[in-house]
This record gives sequence, C-alpha cells and structure tokens, in this order.
Amino acid sequence: MTNAAQVLDALGDGTRRQIFERVARRPRSVGELAEGLPVSRPAVSQHLRVLEDAGLVRARAEGTRRIYSADPSGLTALRSWLDRFWTDALDAFREAAEAAARRERRR
Repeated sequence: MTNAAQVLDALGDGTRRQIFERVARRPRSVGELAEGLPVSRPAVSQHLRVLEDAGLVRARAEGTRRIYSADPSGLTALRSWLDRFWTDALDAFREAAEAAARRERRR
C-alpha cells in the first residue's frame, strides 16, 4: 500500500519530478525519459523504481522495452493525506468567518 510519505519522498527529488511530469503527459520508455536529463539511463531506471514503489508510475512490457505511464494510486494516497489538512483549514476558516459575522451583528 502506498502512503503519502513515500509519495512525498519520491517527488522530493527534482529528477524524479521531471520523470513523473513526462510520464504524466504520455507513456514513455526509459530511453525517451533519459533524453534531456542530466543522468544516465541506469539512473533513470533507479528513479523509476522509486516512483513505481510510491505508486506514481507503472510499467508494461512492449517487446524488449518497458513503457512507463502515470499511476494515479500514489496521488490518491497523497490527496487523502492532504484532504485531512484542507478540511481542518476550511473548518477553521468557517469558524473565523462566523465569529466575525457575530461580532459585526453586535455592533
């Protein structure tokens, strides 16, 4: 099971973020992903392994190549974690707005 910490750790690296952004646009091979990156193909493969473990990408075999595409399950885990904070923030905002409205009515 993917957790938010894995996703945050995986996306905490700039190269992995670039790789994820590329596969989010369209599926790509390791060779395609390595183009324009300042790392070797083996390094890209290692980054992909981290992204795959975090539930952010998935691979499928296509002949002798592996094609990587975005996997929404990692982002779902991250969003669930963030939603807890968002809900608390919205509740606090609502309470502050209601308190301000009550003060305004008393004037």
